[in-house]
Amino acid sequence: MTTCCCYKVFFFLISLIFLISCSSVTVLAAASGRDELIGFEPATNDTIPFSYIEATGRGPSKWGQLDPEWKACGDGKLQSPIDLLDQNVKVLFGQEDQLRRDYKPANATITSRGYDIMVSWKGDAGKITINGTDYNLQGSHWHVPSEHTINSKKYDMELHIVHANSLGETAVVGVLYKYGKPDPFLSKLSPYIKSVTKQETSLGILNPNKIEFGSRKLYRYIGSLTVPPCSEGVIWTVVKEVRTVSREQVQLLRDAVDDGYQANARPVQPLNGRPVNLFIRSMDL
Repeated sequence: MTTCCCYKVFFFLISLIFLISCSSVTVLAAASGRDELIGFEPATNDTIPFSYIEATGRGPSKWGQLDPEWKACGDGKLQSPIDLLDQNVKVLFGQEDQLRRDYKPANATITSRGYDIMVSWKGDAGKITINGTDYNLQGSHWHVPSEHTINSKKYDMELHIVHANSLGETAVVGVLYKYGKPDPFLSKLSPYIKSVTKQETSLGILNPNKIEFGSRKLYRYIGSLTVPPCSEGVIWTVVKEVRTVSREQVQLLRDAVDDGYQANARPVQPLNGRPVNLFIRSMDL
């Protein structure tokens, strides 16, 4: 064999060994990556990356450490929910237009996100207007027990109604519930909640005006999403009047979520000096 041929064979063998080594490193790296991601896949893959139970190591106190994009859950200064304490609240009378609701019936769906049950409006379901800015209705979901508290009192359920404006900014209305008469909105949805899955199910035309607010006494503050990534800058409006829900309706919501998420309320977060207003209309005086 000529010297030239020997060099060709030598370089071929070196190249082959290099390619095999690279492939092995890639496979090992991919396997390592999969190991690190166990338990942190998106909820759509039937695995929820966070928990409400501290003993899992993925509870609320650890949310900010589970993903770099969730740092606000641990480091944020404008986090929700909060305790709406009388001594921290500034009462403002005669504020007539702090929340104007202009909802309308539209197509909607229901789905389980594992950690809660979500209703989404797919068409134009109307809006709320806050200080002249429109926020379009997106969807609603429930927390059991309530996340917000009033004077440190926790209630049996909380409904969050989520809206967004044209800039993608979020405004959420929170309605608190205690045990009593059934909630009419949940009564309409009960047959669908009983059979809910992680695939969207059509509800047909659903009228969001069926969600009853009651009193127009409204708490208002700037906070965050109450689930990861805990994004801040959310305009929160919490209705002061506590409405009623039956024990059977609350149990239905508990039964519909994944095991371990029957209690899906984040603990209250520090106020950090934020202003909290309570708006009371003149006609409510």
